[in-house]
Amino acid sequence: MSLDRDASQALLEQVTQALHSTTPLRIQGSGSKAMLGRTVSGEALDTRIHRGVVSYDPTELVITARAGTALVEVEAILHEAGQMLACEPPHLGPAATVGGMVAAGLSGPRRPWTGAVRDYVLGIRMITGHGKLLRFGGEVMKNVAGYDVARLMAGSFGCLGVLTEVSLKVLPRPRECLSLRLPLARAEALEQLRAWGQQPLPISAACHDGEALHLRLEGGPGSVQSARQRLGGEFLDNAYWRDLREQRLAFFEDPAPLWRLSLPTASGEPALAGRQLVDWAGAQRWLKSTASAQAIREQVALLGGHATCYAASDLSMPALPVALLRYHRALKRQLDPQGIFNPGRLYPDL
Repeated sequence: MSLDRDASQALLEQVTQALHSTTPLRIQGSGSKAMLGRTVSGEALDTRIHRGVVSYDPTELVITARAGTALVEVEAILHEAGQMLACEPPHLGPAATVGGMVAAGLSGPRRPWTGAVRDYVLGIRMITGHGKLLRFGGEVMKNVAGYDVARLMAGSFGCLGVLTEVSLKVLPRPRECLSLRLPLARAEALEQLRAWGQQPLPISAACHDGEALHLRLEGGPGSVQSARQRLGGEFLDNAYWRDLREQRLAFFEDPAPLWRLSLPTASGEPALAGRQLVDWAGAQRWLKSTASAQAIREQVALLGGHATCYAASDLSMPALPVALLRYHRALKRQLDPQGIFNPGRLYPDL
């Protein structure tokens, strides 16, 4: 029996009632990303009652699904057609949803080479803080004037509205995929990656675990095999990248707090105690450390980056510069004037 269900009207009625009573809403899917951001107090609005793939056209490379649809369901449909979500979004739980994927805006190891979640969002349907179910964007890539609301929803953590439907661009799966392990020190590996980035190598993932550099090569069989012969190293199970994406490697078992450091690829080493795992060819670094949030953020800021703690607390998200916070407030007022959607999830006054 199909579990597909269009519950957009039920969600709209719940939002309308919340607006009339000025009741905050805690928007949630499976809760697999609940460790990010501050804890929200409010009436639960569960998007999982609104689920199912609305349309899929493999020839047009577009799939449209309701927000509560399980991410594994979408990926299975795409896999059968030889296609994929190129941003490789992490699930971080068995019941992760399409809406949660967009709301969190997290991308996997392929991110620097193929783009982020927001780059593949073509259009959305959402319930605004005016009690209206609206559509933004479409099912084709195009330029827009004013706010690109569809892509603004990526990484908004439900603070701007209730996602009900998402249209996503998908890509064909690579014909060949091969992973390598190269015994290089971290500094040497990062230097090599900078050099390789200027060359036509089919690299689609690069991670250093403190002992060796791990690479994934994807593309046509000829280019992949040519790169493999040139780079050397030993073969690595392709499952490594899934375990990295889902934080199942031994590194993540350390009980110390987990921090995600976003840094320029050419930055130096942050002077921080703890263990690091370098992803995205150096642009994303995972840190296990008991250092204070202030110390971590100060060191990362010196290198031009920012740090996010993977624990639900007031210290989870980095503070915004004053000018940028002003834009966030203006956008929040436009889409959620009463401030009922996930209040305070990202920042205290949003």
